[in-house]
Amino acid sequence: MPGDAPNRNHAFTRAFFAELVRSGVAHACICPGSRSTPLTAAAHREPGLRCWSHIDERSAGFFALGLAKASRAPVALVCTSGTAAVNFHPAVVEAHHAGVPLLVLTADRPPELRDWGAGQTIDQHALYGSAVRWFAEAPVPEPGDAALRQARALACRAAAVSAGVAPGPVHLNLPFREPLAPAPVAGDLGDAGALARAGRGDRAYTRVAETTRAPSNEVARALAEQLRGIERGVVVCGPSDVREDEARAIAELAHTLGWPLFAEATSQLRCGAAAACAPLVSQFDALLRAEAFAENLRADCVLRFGATPTSKAFRLWLEGTRPQHVLHVDPAGVWHDASHLASEVLPFAPGALCDALRVHLGAPRSSRWLEAALAAEHRALGVVEAELTSDATLHGPGVVRELGAQLPAGATLYVSNSLAVRDLDAFLPPGTPPLRVLCNRGANGIDGMLSSALGAAAADATRPTVLLTGDLAFLHDAGALLAARRNELSATIVVLDDDGGAIFSMLPVAAHAEAVGYEKHFRTRHGADICAIAGAYAARAIDITSWEHFRTELKQALAEAGVSVLRVPIDPAHALARRREIASAIAGAVAAEAAPR
Repeated sequence: MPGDAPNRNHAFTRAFFAELVRSGVAHACICPGSRSTPLTAAAHREPGLRCWSHIDERSAGFFALGLAKASRAPVALVCTSGTAAVNFHPAVVEAHHAGVPLLVLTADRPPELRDWGAGQTIDQHALYGSAVRWFAEAPVPEPGDAALRQARALACRAAAVSAGVAPGPVHLNLPFREPLAPAPVAGDLGDAGALARAGRGDRAYTRVAETTRAPSNEVARALAEQLRGIERGVVVCGPSDVREDEARAIAELAHTLGWPLFAEATSQLRCGAAAACAPLVSQFDALLRAEAFAENLRADCVLRFGATPTSKAFRLWLEGTRPQHVLHVDPAGVWHDASHLASEVLPFAPGALCDALRVHLGAPRSSRWLEAALAAEHRALGVVEAELTSDATLHGPGVVRELGAQLPAGATLYVSNSLAVRDLDAFLPPGTPPLRVLCNRGANGIDGMLSSALGAAAADATRPTVLLTGDLAFLHDAGALLAARRNELSATIVVLDDDGGAIFSMLPVAAHAEAVGYEKHFRTRHGADICAIAGAYAARAIDITSWEHFRTELKQALAEAGVSVLRVPIDPAHALARRREIASAIAGAVAAEAAPR
C-alpha cells in the first residue's frame, strides 16, 4: 500500500487505484508512455485489477468501451500526455452517448511546463468537452496526509459518477513531476496517518449508496389508469442493454396491456426468455415499409424503452401518424426524441416502472388490434424463412439467419453499424437461443468495432463472442487484432465483404453517380485482401464459399481458442435486390390482410 511506496507520486497513485478497486473497478487498459509511469506502475501492482496492454490509444479506448459495456462496470483507461489522450476521444464520445462507464486517466506535465514548449505537452484541461459526466484536474502529488486522502476520495467520486444513474465517461487529468519511476525519495510520505495510508480496509474510502429510479405508488397508479384506457398502443424497444429481469418485465407489461411489442435485435428482447412471453413483432421495420399496413396502423400511444430505434421506417411512421401519447422511458432522463413528439419522459428504471404499472393494470387483455399485428408478424416471418431458405447465394440477411440458428445460448453477438446492424434488425429470428446483442449505437460510427468486440470478449472468457461487421469497419480497426494476440483473447469475427460502402447504394446519393464522385468518395471500393490482413496478425482467416462451409467454419471457430476471421464475400447488387424482393414479398403478404384497426 502507499506506506511502502518509494515517493509521493507512487504513494498517490497506489492510494488512488486501491480505492478504484474497492469501488468496483476490476479492469484497466494501459497504453505505454513515460509521464504515465506512476499510474501504470500502481495499476500493475494493485491486486484485484486486471491490466490489459495496448499499443494504440484509439483501439484501447474502444476496447475499454466494449469491456465496460459487457461487464456493466467502469473500466479505467490510462495514457501518457499529449496526443495519446486525444486518441481516446472517439471512444469517449461513444461512451457519452451510449451511457457506458469509463474512467479516462490522462497523465500530464505539471503546470510549470505547460505552454512553455515542453515536449509532448498539449492543453488537456477539459479535453473531451461536454462528452464526459465529470472532469477534474488532480493536484500535483505532494507529501503528507491530505494528498493521500484526496487521492482516495477522488477515485471513489470518479467511480461513483461514472457508474451512477446516468452512467458515462469521467475524465481525470493527473499531472506528475519527476521522478516518474519508482525511485526512493526520502521523506516523501510526510506525516500521513493510518487512514490516509491504508484507507478503510476492505470497503471503499467513500461509499455511495445505490439509487433506484422507481415511480411512487401515486405516479404508477395515475400512469396505469392512463394506459388502461388505450387499446391502440405499441411498446417499442430500441437499442438497450437491459438485464434479463428487466427484459422480462417489459415483455410482461406489453402482454398485460395487450399491445404489440416492437423489439429490435439490439434491445435484448428479440430472443431468449423475454421473447417467449411477449406479443413480439420482430418484423416491424418491414411491416411499416408496407404502405397499406403502415397507414392502417395508427396507434394512440407509443411507450418506448431504450435509445432511438435503428429503423428509419419506424421514425417515418411515428412522424406521419403522430400518436397523441408518446412516452419515453429512460432512467437517466435522456431525451431520445429526435422527432420532437414525446409527450412524457419517464426517468425510471425499466424493470421498476413495469412492475409498478402491472400492480395497477389488472389481468392481461387482448384485442383485434393485437391479433392483427401478430398475424402480420406471422405472415412476414413466413416470407423471410421461405425467401432465405431458397437462396443459395451468400449475403448479409442469410448470414444473420445462420447466426441466429447456430450461436449457442449465452453467446455475445456484437454487431457493427451500417448495413450489419440493419440486416441483424431485419433478419434475426425471434425466439432464438438467449443471446446478448451489443452494438455501439451511441454515436452510430463504424470506428473501433473490432476493439469493442474484443473488449467484450475480455469481460468473460467463458462466453463465446462473435462480431458481425462489414469490410470497411474491419479495415478501419484491423490493428485491434494485435491487441487480441498480445492479450491472448478469443473471438470470432464474421466479415460481410462487399468491397466498400455498399450501404450508399440504398441512399439517394447513389442516383447522382459521378456528378458527386459516387464510386470514389461514397462506394470506396478497396480491393483489400481481408484474410491476408487478418493472417498478418496471426488470426485464423477463412474465405467462406457456401452456406455449408459457413456453418462448418463457424462451429470450428467457436470451439477454438484465439481469433478467427470468417470472410463472407458479398455481391452487393444481389444482396440489395434480395432485400428489396423480401420487403416487396412481405408487403404483398400483408396487403390482403386487415391491418390493426
